[in-house]
Amino acid sequence: MDSPTRSLADWLAAQQTVHSSGIDLTLERVREVAQRLALLPASCRVITVAGTNGKGSTVAYLVALLREAGHTVGAFTSPHLVHYNERIQVDGALASDAELVSAFEQVEAARADITLTFFEYNLLAALVVFRTRQVEFAILEVGLGGRLDAVNIVDADAAIVCSIGIDHRDWLGDTLEAIGREKAGVFRKDRIAVIADPAMVAVVEDEAQRLGARVLRAQRDYAFTRQDEGWRFATAGVDLAPLPAPSLQGDVQFANAAAAIAALTALQPPVVLDATKVAAAITGVQVPGRFQVIPGPVEWILDVAHNEPAAQVLAHNLAARPVTGRTFLVAGILGDKDIDAIASTLAPVTSEWILCGIDEPRGLPPHDLARRSRHFAAARLADDIPAGIRMAQSLARPGDRVVVCGSFLAVAPALKALGLY
Repeated sequence: MDSPTRSLADWLAAQQTVHSSGIDLTLERVREVAQRLALLPASCRVITVAGTNGKGSTVAYLVALLREAGHTVGAFTSPHLVHYNERIQVDGALASDAELVSAFEQVEAARADITLTFFEYNLLAALVVFRTRQVEFAILEVGLGGRLDAVNIVDADAAIVCSIGIDHRDWLGDTLEAIGREKAGVFRKDRIAVIADPAMVAVVEDEAQRLGARVLRAQRDYAFTRQDEGWRFATAGVDLAPLPAPSLQGDVQFANAAAAIAALTALQPPVVLDATKVAAAITGVQVPGRFQVIPGPVEWILDVAHNEPAAQVLAHNLAARPVTGRTFLVAGILGDKDIDAIASTLAPVTSEWILCGIDEPRGLPPHDLARRSRHFAAARLADDIPAGIRMAQSLARPGDRVVVCGSFLAVAPALKALGLY
């Protein structure tokens, strides 16, 4: 790429073609470019967030808590829902096109003949923006796995593993133990390692201990306890109560918020939090597409659940939120997912399926998707998500609800079709 005057759209299109593979789990190339840019070690304190599910919510809590405590904070997440700029934010505001173009120009000048994947460009641009804006904290969300993810070129002051579930088998392995070992690779010697799920497979803590990290395990080294309509967080030297329920829906959000608090309060020096600051932070968090409820005569719920563990959380949340009428489930699921497992998990809370095509290399036409599970035998078919939305709107009556899920690529067009983004 030889033009310094490209638009952001031009840069993003060109980055798709630089490397021969969309995913390359090797760190040498991206680390070398980061070193040429003098991005390592990081110029600020860093918290890395890994896990099969729950990363986006946990990042959002970390950002909100840090801002409430008076710190400047950058966040790098993926994928985006609608606009690329969502991936790189400073103090809750999206990076501008001009900032991103400038960052990409610097990355391009530094890389010379080194090839980078799209995700690697994203990460390096984020680190450039964060350095330019002189943030005090950078929150980095792992894209895939942990040990060999590009984010892992940065030595984090604290790392959180939110959850372990079966996903990305081709890259991470077929067992929870193999996947857990990969995700635990973000931990560092003498740095904080937060294990957010009390039921996390043992290999995650084993790997953290092997690496010499300072382990904080949920419900052992720190506790979160439901109390009436709220909850309490407690760990050595910190006791926060009463706390209101997080604004994000679902029981798992208490674990995600607690993990964020545990990481921040364990840092040296710690981030100073009190119950008032925590309450303001966690009740103000909004993350589109994470059990996002749109109330009305027909309730709409948007959730990016795209694998079996996320479907289990979605099913639990739906069961805990009774509806008087039917539940229509508008689903678009990528072909490399365990579609039958997702369908089996959601079938008990679904009255009618509307299966939609996704226009993406890994997407499936609706008739192919329908053949992937016996639960889809009576499903209605729609060419794409907007068509599925229109079908649901024509079928649903007051008291019914419509759930859109299966992928970021399902929720993003739903947000647009419903006029929410």
